[in-house]
Amino acid sequence: MVTYFNDLPNVPKAIGPYSQAAQIGSTVFLSGQVPLDPSTGKIVEGGVEQQIEQVMKNLSSVLAGLGLNFSHVAKTTILLSDMAHFPVVNEIYQKWLKDSRPARATFQVAGLPLSSLVEIEMIAERTS
Repeated sequence: MVTYFNDLPNVPKAIGPYSQAAQIGSTVFLSGQVPLDPSTGKIVEGGVEQQIEQVMKNLSSVLAGLGLNFSHVAKTTILLSDMAHFPVVNEIYQKWLKDSRPARATFQVAGLPLSSLVEIEMIAERTS
């Protein structure tokens, strides 16, 4: 049975017909987060640095709303509008994940929702 999570605190509302996260067994799938400010529902102002910070805040809030943190993350997928952003995204991503080293794939894509520069999805595991 699948459990869907919507209306998690401090997380932007979904911009389409999907949940913020879904769980099957002990595996939790976090929907891709773009740099939406949860209080305004708009993309944060600034460049890729500000956008990746907001994406990581959003992902942290999804995890916290589920009683998890980045140490529970097993897999990450990063979507970039421009692979030139890879170094700065890596730096900020590492700052948030600290010693966690989930498996990861990074792709450059032709476009992202709301013309954002970055989107990240995660898969986490509940350990209790």
